[in-house]
Amino acid sequence: MKRIDWTSLDDTARNAALARPMQSRAADLRQGVEAIVADVRARGDVALRELTARYDGTSLDDLAVTDAEFDAAEARLAPALKAAVREAAGRVDRFHRAAAPTEVAVDTAPGVRVERVLRPIRRVGLYVPAGGAPLPSTAIMLGVPAAIAGCREVVLCTPVQANGRCDDAVLFAARATGVHRVFKLGGAQAIAAMAYGTASVPRCDKLFGPGNAWVTEAKLQVAGDPAGAAIDMPAGPSEVLVVADAQANPSFIAADLLSQAEHGPDSQVLLVSPSADLLDRVEVEVERQRRELPRAEVAAVALSESRLVLVADLAEAIEVSNRYAPEHLIIQTADPRALLADVESAGSVFLGEWTPESLGDYCSGSNHVLPTYGYARSYSGVSVASFQKQVTVQEATAEGLRAIGPCAATLAEAEQLEAHRRAVTLRLAAMEAAA
Repeated sequence: MKRIDWTSLDDTARNAALARPMQSRAADLRQGVEAIVADVRARGDVALRELTARYDGTSLDDLAVTDAEFDAAEARLAPALKAAVREAAGRVDRFHRAAAPTEVAVDTAPGVRVERVLRPIRRVGLYVPAGGAPLPSTAIMLGVPAAIAGCREVVLCTPVQANGRCDDAVLFAARATGVHRVFKLGGAQAIAAMAYGTASVPRCDKLFGPGNAWVTEAKLQVAGDPAGAAIDMPAGPSEVLVVADAQANPSFIAADLLSQAEHGPDSQVLLVSPSADLLDRVEVEVERQRRELPRAEVAAVALSESRLVLVADLAEAIEVSNRYAPEHLIIQTADPRALLADVESAGSVFLGEWTPESLGDYCSGSNHVLPTYGYARSYSGVSVASFQKQVTVQEATAEGLRAIGPCAATLAEAEQLEAHRRAVTLRLAAMEAAA
């Protein structure tokens, strides 16, 4: 990990110190995804079967997971894992249901009512990765809010294994959270199928979920096409920033940093502290724990682009965090909640030494599909609202139009939109004539 003394840097050097690893949008990646998307649009299921055989090493007759396959997956799964999926889903449901948007009705003037009504997005597509490791937790994080929002059709794609099956835990989580249909599809071809539709895969209005560089590129391409589909948010590699004081436990901090570093070689982790001694101890502990991990080499690559940042005090530590806008922010200080009011940009915040980021990944109840790569400055994580449309409604009586109509007419005249002005003044004149 690179050591940085924040107070010694000028503004340019500070920007460089917080730079993330470059994301790959190389020309060959863009062109490769473009070719896949075009192939799926042109040849539909035929292309999907060929691409699945090429990239996943298996030939499929039916792209959809059957009821018998769901049953067999559930039968193979350990009871403890099934119980954990149900427990986590229950907690995610509890928080997301409580935090869901509500409808609003306000009288903004006598005789003028303005409302916000909620409508679910009709058909949504969820992507659950399974390349490096299957992620049933992602099926929970996407399936639960989609169900609460009331989406009529929830489609899920997840890569098929060489044996022709999808991951058992992913299928169990999908069924447990009310996903309607699952397809044995991964990669850019899955995104293309859900965005444009094929004979087997229905076209979806909005796509959700993380993925590798090919999936991310495919989501960006279909989102930029008016004939494609909306997406949840731009995505990047996983990341965490930890703010800690001198009393923090270096072993806990090291474990939290490594929990993100093991995600992938392009992940990034930062520790920001006013204690040089803590930075030293954490650096030693990170290396000790890293050597014990099955994904030690992956973490080592990620750590090579990670940072230990020495700051003047905790207030400056939060300034660094806001500037970085991390996907995950962990605060391990004597009074972590005292710093929360100054946190402006973070995907999800974890307060105190007993709140590892892993709880948010799996079962605290919050969502782990979060903005990364600095997008926390302007994006929020997935929630029930992500699966809904907020539609405004207004209704005016004659009294209401008399009250606010002149305001509208004046503004329309100022904007030289005469038809807008007349739509009001003609009605006002009609009322006067009838009086």
